[in-house]
Amino acid sequence: MANHKSSKKRIRQTVTKRAHNRLYHKTARNAVKALRNTTEKSAAEILLPKVSSMLDKLSKHGIIHKNKAANLKSSLALHVNSL
Repeated sequence: MANHKSSKKRIRQTVTKRAHNRLYHKTARNAVKALRNTTEKSAAEILLPKVSSMLDKLSKHGIIHKNKAANLKSSLALHVNSL
């Protein structure tokens, strides 16, 4: 266990940040899954900008890698265009 005051604070901060990151990452994964399961083109076209924005924000804050966000956005755009 941590002995220093600063390391105890760092542990508290890490727990808080991890919970925050997990929440937003999971929310984005559910949104991606919902978009992939959409079969109507009009509904998918409405969802695509929202999901792309989520992925951009996650990559901006370092929750996911920027290339992963780009790959996901690309594959989702291909999916929507193929509907």
